[in-house]
Amino acid sequence: MQLLKPTWRWFGPADPVTLQDIRQTDATGIVTALHHIPHGEVWTVDEINERKQIIAAAGLTWDVVESVTVHESIKTQTGNYLTYIEKYKQTLENLAACNIRIVTYNFMPVLDWVRTNIGYRLPNGAEALYFDPADLALFDIYLLERENAARDHAPAVVAEAANRWQQYTAAQKQAIADTILLGIPSEKKLDIAGIKERLRNYASITRNDLRQHLKYFLEQVTPVAEKLGIKLAIHPDDPPFDVLGLPRIVSSYDDIAFILKAVDSPANGICYCTGSLGAGAHNDLPAILKMIGNRVHFVHLRNVQKDDKGNFFEADHLNGDVDMYAVMKLLLELQQQQAQPIPFRPDHGHRMLDDLQKQTNPGYTTIGRMKGLAALLGLELGIAGGISNGR
Repeated sequence: MQLLKPTWRWFGPADPVTLQDIRQTDATGIVTALHHIPHGEVWTVDEINERKQIIAAAGLTWDVVESVTVHESIKTQTGNYLTYIEKYKQTLENLAACNIRIVTYNFMPVLDWVRTNIGYRLPNGAEALYFDPADLALFDIYLLERENAARDHAPAVVAEAANRWQQYTAAQKQAIADTILLGIPSEKKLDIAGIKERLRNYASITRNDLRQHLKYFLEQVTPVAEKLGIKLAIHPDDPPFDVLGLPRIVSSYDDIAFILKAVDSPANGICYCTGSLGAGAHNDLPAILKMIGNRVHFVHLRNVQKDDKGNFFEADHLNGDVDMYAVMKLLLELQQQQAQPIPFRPDHGHRMLDDLQKQTNPGYTTIGRMKGLAALLGLELGIAGGISNGR
């Protein structure tokens, strides 16, 4: 029985979680990126090899790039976007020269992941990432002051945001803004004025426009990736719905089907993220996985717990709205159709135990992810044993 490959996201030499720490988690592969290189610029062979050698010296392998960032001008098709596409191709060439052949990316405009609280206290004392639509509306309407922002939120959410605006302290409001701004991929921290400027670039871009821009990008880079033996894996939107009036186009079964059909190549695939997709009540995760099939190139396994008001928090990896048993069983069935192991990583983890006293990247603590990985590996082995015995 061929099993999936357990990997671990590492943010490079400045990550408080060291490679030596990772060696103790049962992960055998590393998922990382050259975060110090400005978005859109070429990753040189020397830079790639330097990072690869650091990882190898620790007894691990660099299996997945997460992410080669797509420059904002490519998403808007403005400015020097054609030049940035050529630079992207060159980075793919250089990664292939270093024998790194799975590349994750996303096409979320302006924002990356979005949460409103990175320290939501659970009953057991651990902390989780949390999303509250009323807090997002408060930021959008009262702090960002986006024109006609209230139209993009449900009336009940707008009313609750108004109540909280009167009740919250200045420190609470600032904490919400700081948390949302964490999800803006930039070489420098942006403020309200900075995000307003970025939003203006999308003022006239519709959902269909953004879809066509993604299709054009894929038409340009996928043939290069296919020639190089690279697998491109687009990450779903997190969360899987429009945010701050920005269209999100990798949020549903239909979105993913469009992407796979737009450029029908084995190199054009998906990073299947159960947390991002699972945050949408509209998503049937096993159905999406069956549709993607062998074009799942990389997997993030994470669970979420939602309520009927649109709030959600990141639950234990095996406890939440995502049927992780069904997902893992399907992944193992797909794995048997492939020669190379599909890499997966425990996505996010609770801040718990000793990590409560440490500074780490939000969601990327050691102990919470190690707990998640252990649970996922146990689930995988249990299912694999059942499949082997014909159950």
